[in-house]
Amino acid sequence: MSSAVSRPKAAASNIAFSYFDALLTFETDCSDVYHAISNQTKDFVLLDVRAQSDFDQGHVIGALCLPHSQMNQRRLAEYDQETLFVVYCAGPHCNGADKAALKLAKLGRPVKKMIGGVTGWLDEGLDLEV
Repeated sequence: MSSAVSRPKAAASNIAFSYFDALLTFETDCSDVYHAISNQTKDFVLLDVRAQSDFDQGHVIGALCLPHSQMNQRRLAEYDQETLFVVYCAGPHCNGADKAALKLAKLGRPVKKMIGGVTGWLDEGLDLEV
């Protein structure tokens, strides 16, 4: 008897490799972002895409507030076209980061989503700054 987990056959290794390899080009996580910040190897711009009022209550260290509804070429003009943006929102229950990533991609900008958002950051035991 098989479980609900194993009943759908797992993908072949080469297909799984392709999928997870591609997935990492779209996403990063809170731990990797924290590591880059704390080791002075941050080579991206971290954008909190929540409302300014939410940002003001607490945000990831070094993040800038730029809600997805305010993203446009003019707002991004100070950044080189190849600048990598990492976006996050409240957490897995929020699609603001997805909307921001879509908008940045439409604007021709490299982008990754920090999975977990603020909820994930706090779940990792990391502090927010105000």
